[in-house]
Amino acid sequence: MADLNIREWGDGERTAVLIHGLTAASTSWWRVGPELAARGYHVYAPDLPGHGDSLRWTDYRLDTVADAVAAAIPPAPQLVLGHSLGGLVLATVVDRVRPERVVYEDPAWSPGHPAIAEAFRAQRNWTLEQIAVANPRWSPDLHRLKLDALAHWDPGTLAIVDGFPGYDPKPPTVPALLLLADPSLTVAPERATELATRGFEVRAVPDTGHVVHNEDFDGFLAGLDGWL
Repeated sequence: MADLNIREWGDGERTAVLIHGLTAASTSWWRVGPELAARGYHVYAPDLPGHGDSLRWTDYRLDTVADAVAAAIPPAPQLVLGHSLGGLVLATVVDRVRPERVVYEDPAWSPGHPAIAEAFRAQRNWTLEQIAVANPRWSPDLHRLKLDALAHWDPGTLAIVDGFPGYDPKPPTVPALLLLADPSLTVAPERATELATRGFEVRAVPDTGHVVHNEDFDGFLAGLDGWL
């Protein structure tokens, strides 16, 4: 097992795994985890390397981060959901993890750009007030959780996205849902249409930003109808 901090909810017979995005932590699933537990899941949410209470590394690469996640989570879970960077990590390990079904929440599959890395780097020193201004639809509790996540985040993880060429997923080998923000900044409409032809089910939660489960929790759950 990789040395990642794992947050857990529930003790159901079904297994679910939640993989967070860049600059976040397992605490970002503070509503999703208990909701899935109430639906009969034992939920596992790792802190990615350089995030939350997991170890800091001297060198971050997508392949090594993905290896750490694959080693840390239970094999063959009923459900795995990855948000943003977590959706990218999930896509690279899905064949090894062998889940029954997967959900990619606004995954970071588009090419990286130095400006994106710098925008993330600037968040490291954000105040609670700046977080609230940037995320007006989030609750105050979420603003505080984000502040704590940023305090525990290693900006060295930006090496994963800086200059990232983009990810072109293969047709899914298990049922796969692409749950997008509206508008999505990571998967353009024409790209979503093309991915639907490859076998992904594509849905969007209207009028939401990148962190769909924080923007509109009820809409997020509605978007998962039939997948939980």
